[in-house]
Amino acid sequence: MRVGIPRETAPRERRVALTPDVVQSHLDHDRTVLIESDAGAASGYTDAQYRSAGAEIVDRASALASEVVICVQPIPRASLAQMGSSSWLIGLINPLGEPESMRDLADRGIVAFSLEQLPRTTIAQSMDVLSSQATAGGYAAALLGAREFPGFLPMLITAAGTLPPAKALVLGVGVAGLQAIATLRRLGAAVSAYDIRPETKEQVESLGAKFVAAPTQSFNEGGYARAVDDDLRMQQQEALAAVVAKTDILITTAQVPGRTAPVLVTAEMVQSMAPGSVIVDMAAGSGGNVVGSVADEPQLVGGVSILGPTDLPSQVPAAASRMFAKNATTFLNHLTTGESLDFDDDIVDATCITSSGAVRNERVLTALDAR
Repeated sequence: MRVGIPRETAPRERRVALTPDVVQSHLDHDRTVLIESDAGAASGYTDAQYRSAGAEIVDRASALASEVVICVQPIPRASLAQMGSSSWLIGLINPLGEPESMRDLADRGIVAFSLEQLPRTTIAQSMDVLSSQATAGGYAAALLGAREFPGFLPMLITAAGTLPPAKALVLGVGVAGLQAIATLRRLGAAVSAYDIRPETKEQVESLGAKFVAAPTQSFNEGGYARAVDDDLRMQQQEALAAVVAKTDILITTAQVPGRTAPVLVTAEMVQSMAPGSVIVDMAAGSGGNVVGSVADEPQLVGGVSILGPTDLPSQVPAAASRMFAKNATTFLNHLTTGESLDFDDDIVDATCITSSGAVRNERVLTALDAR
């Protein structure tokens, strides 16, 4: 089996789907690894490192012609023609956001697996790309907020006087939020956090942060956020308004898979913040948690910087790529445990979007019908 790793072409994308240290895992399963030349360059991995690990360096067409192609972001439509019929595509292929692309994959006979759709089960934890990339994103968001904030984060006692610690607030205590909290705490900020799940209070406090008292609700059985009704959202915003007004660095992380991100921070809340404050909206790419945030376009509103980066994991590309590579390789190992795909397996069933020339995922089919 040949495993191809093409160079990522999306704007600002610096990750690569396989790192040299993970090549051996494929070789141990009798696979040939084909890396497009310079695929890892933006992440700090050279062709020489891949060769030393046992991979072959090839052109783009050869990588895409492999039986299995692993990507971080969706393969451009223009490149799909270079993939063979019945080949496998594994990656963050955004099936709910781009359902028409799934139809293209099906029409070409490509068997596509969406790592976004991995079930929240114990056995799938080692394959959980969303969590690993959220870890990288939360870390990068905290550093971005710290870099843009015009003051110190820790309390400093100097001959010139005492400087209080910066006040940071993290909204959304998933994997990204927890990493942002931990990083801001290490940098010395006084951190508060809020999540609609009451059970996250203990996690927040275990990191040395304060949990903000506001309305909460439970999550769905899959462990993902549900859409919040208007009444609860209004109650949340009222409870958070006073805290936001005193915040120096605000990081928002709330997203609902396949839907527009909920608005947590209103224009009035932004206006209540002091000039020099910084907001990092990690959900800007899916609509944004903050009124006024624009994906990848910094905004300045009343002296408050609003940042909506969509490439946060790519800001720590070496580490993010290494985690992605291990997740995706473990996933491929799981797929190939038998002689053929086992659609009775929860992981295979949930992630396989196209097979036998058709779209088989019900949510994607519903999205296609809606268009």
